[in-house]
Amino acid sequence: MGFGLRDLEIDDLPARLPFAERENGIGLILRDQGRLVGFELIDRPPGIDWIDPSVFAGSEVREAAAVERWRARMPPAPGPAPSISIAICSKDRYDWVDRLLRSLEPYCAVAPDAPEVLVIDNASTDPRLHEICVARDWVRYVQEPLVGLDFARNRALREARGEVVAFLDDDVVVDRNWLWALRRAWAENPDAGCVTGLVLPMFLDTEAQILFERGGGFRRGFRPIRYGPDRFGDAHYPFGAGRFGAGANMSVRRRLVLDLGGFDEALDTGRPLPGGGDLDIFYRVLRAGAMLVYDPQVAVYHEHRRERAVLRRQYYTWGLGFAAFIQKSVEADPTTRVRFRRLLLWWVNYHLRRMRGRLRRRNPMPMRMILAELWGGIIGLGGEYGRSQRRIAAIKAAAAETRPDLRPKSASSSRPAS
Repeated sequence: MGFGLRDLEIDDLPARLPFAERENGIGLILRDQGRLVGFELIDRPPGIDWIDPSVFAGSEVREAAAVERWRARMPPAPGPAPSISIAICSKDRYDWVDRLLRSLEPYCAVAPDAPEVLVIDNASTDPRLHEICVARDWVRYVQEPLVGLDFARNRALREARGEVVAFLDDDVVVDRNWLWALRRAWAENPDAGCVTGLVLPMFLDTEAQILFERGGGFRRGFRPIRYGPDRFGDAHYPFGAGRFGAGANMSVRRRLVLDLGGFDEALDTGRPLPGGGDLDIFYRVLRAGAMLVYDPQVAVYHEHRRERAVLRRQYYTWGLGFAAFIQKSVEADPTTRVRFRRLLLWWVNYHLRRMRGRLRRRNPMPMRMILAELWGGIIGLGGEYGRSQRRIAAIKAAAAETRPDLRPKSASSSRPAS
């Protein structure tokens, strides 16, 4: 059961790539001179023990490789790259944070130009998160007592010393080129307000993990893309912010995001609204006039949900967060109402097309997953953002009543970009 992952160079592919005894397939990661240029899910045909991997290094892979070779020949960007702080926000997941810190250690523990590494402990009840951080003298441990991912992200923005804050979810590890590529992306794009990167699977051991990748996963392709505030001929731009990347692997210009009011703390609050914060900040950065850059070499590996029920919950929360982001944005800027309504209609029609594809056996995603995301959107449009704002206000009020020092006067608001 499960798919094995193979990481191969396209100019050094074996003639035969064998399946392991119990593998149902292979997740093939392709590189050119170390640069990531392709990913393919390959099912194991009945009775077959090997594949020819060159079949999967086709024109798209070769074109991505050509782009990366061209980038390598370009002269270095003038001036130094901005200083970087790495922020990991977590609650009680000490084992995952330990794994992520081990992947960062070769680049952050001994190098003289190593970036700052912050772990924001978002009100953990288990002391082991603190213990694994203080055991590393290159990690700075910070407590954020108000529970909610965007409380922790805003705390990271206030604590960080770097010009850029790179946020990594605690359920990822970094690719060997991640830090180098992140520095290159910011040096090449001095007008950027945000840089996102590729997210590949860490494991494909379970049916749910394979199913998620069959549906596209978090991948956004293997070509670097610069997004500006406007894009001619795209009716949904920049409102369909999901295309720009994922919050699991994003970096932002610290001063810009603070000036925009920080991350919206009424989004990404865990249950009952555990999403939407990344969509919101991508959209607001672009609306503020900054560039957003997607660079596939800024890559991480994500531990996908292992159980179908948990994956179904993830799709539900995606729909919920998307709808809450729409509701919040329309309320903040009524002039965008028509365009957001068009985006919402497109989104509903997209899910209806997926359902038709499933009925015709052309879509691998189970109907219950599609319906979960659609139902999440319906619930989200029913005032979930407003309810979340009231919950966050109550949390802040309770904290101020018992510990006035918990929230400094300079705390970020959720003011949107105009």
